[in-house]
Amino acid sequence: MPGPDGRDEDAGADAPGALSVPFRPLSVSEMLDGAIAGIRRRPRTSLGLSVAISTVIQVTSSVAAYFFIGDEAREEITPDVLLESLGAQLTLTVLGLVLSAYGILLLAGLLSPILGRGLVGMPIAPKQAWRDARPRFGRLVTTSAAVMGISMGALVLPVVPFLLLIAADANPGLSAAAAVVGFPVGIGLMVWLYILFVLAVPVVVLERETVAGALRRAVTLSKGRWFRTCGTLLAALLITVFMGFFALRIPFLFVQLVFFGDSSGADSTMAALAVDTLGRIVSWSVVLPFDAGVIALLYMDRRMRREGFDLELRVRGLPGTAPGASATPALPVAVQETADTGQSGGAREPQGDDGFIELWRTGLQPTGPGTGANR
Repeated sequence: MPGPDGRDEDAGADAPGALSVPFRPLSVSEMLDGAIAGIRRRPRTSLGLSVAISTVIQVTSSVAAYFFIGDEAREEITPDVLLESLGAQLTLTVLGLVLSAYGILLLAGLLSPILGRGLVGMPIAPKQAWRDARPRFGRLVTTSAAVMGISMGALVLPVVPFLLLIAADANPGLSAAAAVVGFPVGIGLMVWLYILFVLAVPVVVLERETVAGALRRAVTLSKGRWFRTCGTLLAALLITVFMGFFALRIPFLFVQLVFFGDSSGADSTMAALAVDTLGRIVSWSVVLPFDAGVIALLYMDRRMRREGFDLELRVRGLPGTAPGASATPALPVAVQETADTGQSGGAREPQGDDGFIELWRTGLQPTGPGTGANR
């Protein structure tokens, strides 16, 4: 039986690769701590993937900034130039935030095998995360784009009347009313749909669902827990904003002010932009895995709360979930055959030698009473 903290006293705490979070439905603080524990457990994999994604995002943003603004930002003399520069900077800020959010979704899918293996106490070999995620990487990219596309579409749609009124040079009062109604509605819809579909990212990797199936599955998992998911992601966002925008970037901003504060010309602009880009890469490389880990753990928490996933694995005798468990997962016969041959009625694909992915497939989950639907 679990100990007082929810862990198994004999096996859970010392299981190879186990995270320092209890194997039961998680509290918000445990998910935040677990995301950090996942990074510390496999820093090379977590930070390596994060550096690659952050570099692409920040370099893209910097190249766009250089050609969007260039030296014009240093010559803000007339109101027209000032407004154009502010508009360009706002556009670039929105672009950077959208790309960063997309990077978080990608990383959440890539890190979910690491956190999943750590949670159930299974070993994590070098490059194991990539081997688990590679068969569904294309669908992961598409699912992340779908989540962002749906959310951004919900933001833009209520604002269309305002844009049409502006384009038609309509009455200013009517345009202002459309803006007052459209923007709050758009922001609310964007947040609601993002929270509703965000769990589709770990689903598409761990459950091997299609893109549409992952989106439907995310809605099912989110039922009745939208506000809890929103609160957890909001807490993670506040930590990310503080670390990413302030704490980790202060040294780089200091270098910019000291060496390029009074400089002018293309060379100085390029050098200052390079330092700023490096600062953003460093800061976001540290904070992106944290947000991504929280999303992955939210998915696992929903599986345990809604479907009793932790209870099912305890019954199976998975290492790290039951005292005296064997060194290999005690999977049902059908799952063992799938893991070894990659066949289960002709619908399954090879999942590796240890059957990790098959632990998460919903087709093998129990549906009877006592599965933890109300936990």
